[in-house]
Amino acid sequence: MTSALNDQWLDQILRSARTPNGWADRPVGDDLVREIYDLLKWGPTSANSSPARFVWVRSPDGKATLAGLAAEPNKPKILKAPVTVIIGHDLDFAGELPKLLPHAAEVMKKYFAAPGVAEVTAMRNGTLQGAYLIVAARALGLDCGPMSGFDNAGVDKAFFSGTRVRSNFICSIGHGDAGSVFPRNPRLDFEEAGRWA
Repeated sequence: MTSALNDQWLDQILRSARTPNGWADRPVGDDLVREIYDLLKWGPTSANSSPARFVWVRSPDGKATLAGLAAEPNKPKILKAPVTVIIGHDLDFAGELPKLLPHAAEVMKKYFAAPGVAEVTAMRNGTLQGAYLIVAARALGLDCGPMSGFDNAGVDKAFFSGTRVRSNFICSIGHGDAGSVFPRNPRLDFEEAGRWA
């Protein structure tokens, strides 16, 4: 890392980025979805575990199923968005360690086999990867609408049946309708959110 991003990029990724509540009628193609993934996959995770699993929902049937499992205010957002991704985490992620961490796969597989360790690791690092997804999509010029208002158990049954993947949150991706953005809410100041130790 040799230099900071300029203000334009910092604004686009975080400072001026907003969460739309409506979407422009512009598609998000396969190549762009793959580009999002090919960026987010480089974000760090514990032992390179990469436990996040993604379902990119854009078919009419997929949207209808997902919207049917969402809180009422989220249903139209899912139906209108070009794509809504379900961000889940695989509780069996350690099975991929021979590929992802070949020099220490067996040691780490034993570590993650301890009671509760895989669950906490998968949730924490899958959440990180979901955040990397938002940053990657914004860096590529897209808007993101992350949501947690949905029936997780229902989504797991509909989209992850037969696996040990558990849904975490969902995120609509596309080109936001500028007219659907609410006034910006404040954030906590540095001293309100943290302290030196």
